[in-house]
Amino acid sequence: MTTSTNTYGTPGGLIDMPTAEVAPDAELSTTIAHFGGTTRTTLTFQITPRLSGSFRYSALKGLQVPVRGQIYPTYYDRSFDLSYQVLREGQYNPAVKVGLRDMIGTGLYGAEYITATKGFMDGRLRVTGGLGWGRLGSFNSFSSTGTRPTALLGTGGVPTYDRWFRGPVAAFGGISYQATDKLKFMVEYSSDAYPDETVTSNMFQRKSPWNVGLTYDFNRSTSLSAYYMYGSELGVALKFALNPRSSGPGSVEQAPLPVAVRRASAADLGWASDPAKQQTAANGLSTLLASQGVEAEAVRLTGSTAQVVVRNETYGNTPQLVGRTARAMTRTLPASVETFVVTQTYKGVPVSSVRLKRSDIEALENSDANAILARAEFTDGLENRALYQDSQAGYPRFDWSFGPYAKLGVFDPVNPARLDIGLKLDASYNFAPGWVAEGSVSSRLVGNLSNINTLPPNFASPNPPPVVRSDFKQYNQGHRPGIDYLTLAKYGRPGSNLYSRVTMGYLEPMYAGVSGELLWKPVDSRLALGVEANYVAKRDYDRLFGVQNYDVLTGHVSAYYDFGNGFHGQLDVGRYLAGDYGATVSLDREFANGWRVGAYATKTNVSAQNFGEGSFDKGIRITVPLDWATGQSSTRKQNIEVQSLTRDGGARLNVNGRLYDRIRETHQPDMAKSWGKFWR
Repeated sequence: MTTSTNTYGTPGGLIDMPTAEVAPDAELSTTIAHFGGTTRTTLTFQITPRLSGSFRYSALKGLQVPVRGQIYPTYYDRSFDLSYQVLREGQYNPAVKVGLRDMIGTGLYGAEYITATKGFMDGRLRVTGGLGWGRLGSFNSFSSTGTRPTALLGTGGVPTYDRWFRGPVAAFGGISYQATDKLKFMVEYSSDAYPDETVTSNMFQRKSPWNVGLTYDFNRSTSLSAYYMYGSELGVALKFALNPRSSGPGSVEQAPLPVAVRRASAADLGWASDPAKQQTAANGLSTLLASQGVEAEAVRLTGSTAQVVVRNETYGNTPQLVGRTARAMTRTLPASVETFVVTQTYKGVPVSSVRLKRSDIEALENSDANAILARAEFTDGLENRALYQDSQAGYPRFDWSFGPYAKLGVFDPVNPARLDIGLKLDASYNFAPGWVAEGSVSSRLVGNLSNINTLPPNFASPNPPPVVRSDFKQYNQGHRPGIDYLTLAKYGRPGSNLYSRVTMGYLEPMYAGVSGELLWKPVDSRLALGVEANYVAKRDYDRLFGVQNYDVLTGHVSAYYDFGNGFHGQLDVGRYLAGDYGATVSLDREFANGWRVGAYATKTNVSAQNFGEGSFDKGIRITVPLDWATGQSSTRKQNIEVQSLTRDGGARLNVNGRLYDRIRETHQPDMAKSWGKFWR
């Protein structure tokens, strides 16, 4: 295991060559490396303890190799790597890893390798040796495994499987020495001849296959490396890392209330027949819950049972909401109440209920939270629909916010990153359970997102699909205010395990219309099924009230499944905004603290040639919970999507309030993952 990355941003304790080491499980790192006219920015995720994946964005200044029939002053290249440690290091055997570099891309960095690493001197000295193909077989090769295609792929984006482990084979190796806890020295022998950068382009001179360097770790998250490479070049690399499995900076939220244990003599049931006493107890519970950031929308009390319907606007982990509600119930309700039923709502409709015994809460307060989980009963929140519909607590309700926003555009073929900054006003009006009117207006103040190049020069599809997303820059022109969305939505529970949504209006910055959704999700199931149908028209570029002469019926049938061990998959099959038919496959690794790191790919009946550069739609997505970053309780999350290019094939509608993620976070499989928060 290593906390270092090489110049390609992949886990390894050498410089330009791979090792058999892996990063700590779930580590997410960004490495920025520069040498010889090339800057590589790489995002790497340790997907499992043995499997790692990397997405790289490289800028090569002065590359003279034609790509798409053209030579660029600075060519920006995207590449993706996978590596798997097939054998862990033991007392006598080395670790062994197999890797594919630039396996989905133009093939500029295409290489495959098998490498072994062994530690000596208590692991301070580590020795690596390996065999490489492709770029890693281009210098001093000693054998060959067949003919390897060498042409760069014009569109990229497709697996280069016809090249894997084919062509000349060369050896590489190196040694690293951990001199102190923070300082490490490296020396390596490189099998990469850099033919495109040296012979063809003269970006630098490769005088020697030997590289030397050192790495200094400022802390577990940040390191700086310096190198002398190929006998002619100085190089530098900066790495930032974090681990989504960690608990974050620490909690600054208010401490939970202690459980109040009942007195043995307080078993009188007389209060239950007195409406005034019932109301006093219910009001006391609502007031105490409000002080804990929990909104009680309905309360029903009987002699031995208390039912409370709560709205979560505070806690990112729903077990924490249930735990704090249960603590408050022990402190305000008469001693005869033994059964607590806590029902959560989403958009004004009940979604799930947790039934707890008060005596269990009293007895297990200082025990592991899993002891309470084993005794908790999860049921469909529909059982409390009548109670909820009888109450109008919290309605109507108006919420709003105003502040700055930032919108980032990345991977423009001419400029790697563009940014807009502006002001945004958001508002919502909940006028009855399940009924929500929402809107957002924003105005760009400064930025250059409108200058983004949506198609590379001299590249066009012979028969492209309708323009449905690739003109997104047109919606970011000027500085006048525009409507991001303005909708009326109805959420409902049409039956047991069923959830519904109907949304109409200006659904997103680019489309207006109507969207309907039906979700089947049992409270104790890892499987969910959904169907969504949308009829939308493309909005005018000014983001006001007009629409263009393009409308489409789009929708999908979806299957969601929690595989366990933190992995979650999704399959969507249907029709996309350009009228194309196909499927999207997604896989995410999810963590109990709310982090998610995943990837998706969409393939439709739009051919790779007609799709354009990238061949098909794909991307990486990361969800960062705000409470993880700040330590303050919050339901807000920041979604980050790393998409290589915006194209029209495989494009989907973006509509607020989709059901699945918010419904499942209140259900047993998801709540069990973060149940340790019950006592927080």
